[in-house]
Amino acid sequence: MNKKRTVGKLYGGLNMGWPAVLLLAVLSAALTAVFLIVPVFQNTSFQRMGVYLEAWVFLAILIMSNCKSPLESAMKTFVFFLVSQPLIYLLQVPFSWQGWGLFGYYKYWFIATLLTFPAAYIGWYIKKRNWLSLLILSPILCLLAYTCAEGAQRFPRLIVTTLFCLGQIVAYLLVFTKTPAQRLTGLALSICAAAAVLLLRPAMNFDTAMFLPDDPVLTENAEVVEGGEGTIAVSVERTGPDSMVRIRAAAFGDADFTIRDGDKEYRYTVVVYEDDAGHSQVEIKER
Repeated sequence: MNKKRTVGKLYGGLNMGWPAVLLLAVLSAALTAVFLIVPVFQNTSFQRMGVYLEAWVFLAILIMSNCKSPLESAMKTFVFFLVSQPLIYLLQVPFSWQGWGLFGYYKYWFIATLLTFPAAYIGWYIKKRNWLSLLILSPILCLLAYTCAEGAQRFPRLIVTTLFCLGQIVAYLLVFTKTPAQRLTGLALSICAAAAVLLLRPAMNFDTAMFLPDDPVLTENAEVVEGGEGTIAVSVERTGPDSMVRIRAAAFGDADFTIRDGDKEYRYTVVVYEDDAGHSQVEIKER
């Protein structure tokens, strides 16, 4: 009960005045820019804040639930996005090879920002904790469940995304619904959305040839003798001066493999992952 009371205070018990909205916009923009600039955050759950919606859904609902009227909710959410989104690009300009060209991506977020005004006006009614509230909340629950399922498929790289989205689903069902029937309905919607990701997502069929680190020259006797099996398979594709290996993957993940060529052994780790643009990428590292 104490946990529920604490979550309820977060979504309705905060002083969300204009100074708080503006400070939240600046801080979230600065944090997002750090996640996008600093290399250690590349291809992690944190870098997703600059590309995907789950963190911004959390912040938008935080603002909406702490407003006293639909119009206040719409105005403050709109201004929050109007300040935070261009500031993210502005902070990145000195560190990006694209410079001011980064703002070419802002047009998509500007359209999203315009949509936050009517969305936050309607979204304020989730505070009523009735069936209409659940209806308004249901697209958010489905989005979070979808993202949660995708993150789970990329374990452990996106474990933070998975837990973050799962936590939001639980919190919203606790705070913005009143009856067990409403909570069970919301949970069922979330499960169906997650199941759709797992069942309907096309099977992955990644196949590419790559050069090895440090470009070793393999002979015709070279073969993969350890690893490179299961969901990620590795085989020698070409020998000689342009030696290459072929990598086939049925799922994202990593695998160790060893190439034996006479008296020589080469040990590597191959990592197959999805970047934040949704493209499959592969990297080979020496062990």
